[in-house]
Amino acid sequence: MPLSPDPRATRVEPDDLGLPVRIGAVQQVVSLVPSLTEAVAVTAPGLLVGATDWCSHPADLTVTRIGGTKNPDVARIIALAPDLVLANEEENRLPDLDALRAAGVPVWVTEVRTLEQALSSLERVLTVACGLPRPHWLDQAEAAWRDVPQPPRPLRTVVPVWRRPWMVLGRDTFAGDLLRRLGAPPLHAAHPERYPAIPVDELLAAGPELVVLPDEPYRFTAEDGPEAFPGVPAALVSGRHLTWYGPSLAEAPALLAAQLADRRPGRG
Repeated sequence: MPLSPDPRATRVEPDDLGLPVRIGAVQQVVSLVPSLTEAVAVTAPGLLVGATDWCSHPADLTVTRIGGTKNPDVARIIALAPDLVLANEEENRLPDLDALRAAGVPVWVTEVRTLEQALSSLERVLTVACGLPRPHWLDQAEAAWRDVPQPPRPLRTVVPVWRRPWMVLGRDTFAGDLLRRLGAPPLHAAHPERYPAIPVDELLAAGPELVVLPDEPYRFTAEDGPEAFPGVPAALVSGRHLTWYGPSLAEAPALLAAQLADRRPGRG
């Protein structure tokens, strides 16, 4: 049974936002973030008692489903009597988190905008918040990204994340940081907005050399997405490996690099 560092005492620890979280023995966790669901489930099977409908990994996860990331069933979460709820400042809504706190449920909020933040946040969630040993997969993830070879010449890259309207990666995004490390920095990384809505004709006018189309949150496919960027190589990539921070980080650099390399100009 996973234990907090001192199951006899209540600790107060700051989460990623610096908010104090009062934590005792952590034996039941509800996760409102697919990345964190996978991270906890792989590290400590049996610790999770609840997760969102979007928490698809591990594939054999059997816990109470508590709704979506944006519309969780707060009453159902409270009824599960979790020792800790894991959330993210971007994925989850403040009114839901405040309602949980008002009911006396400890809520730990993560903030992830870069790879370094992701690795640090994961370690604190698992070791500080949940009281678990540092998992081996986290060491593997750090090594995998540390050993990423220097990419070829960076390509001017457009990275849509939604269609109707077209929305792309802008400033301060985790996915954008990963793509930068892989030689495909988003063209709109300096945009004032994190996910700006930009018409496709403006995206084309920016002169992209590559368009990266993940399969989530919008499910781009070979038949839905590339046709909007005629003459521009399109890389269809794994959204989970591009946008999730958890065990998938260990295999992400090799997988994403291969998917991008196949569509570099002159390669197909």
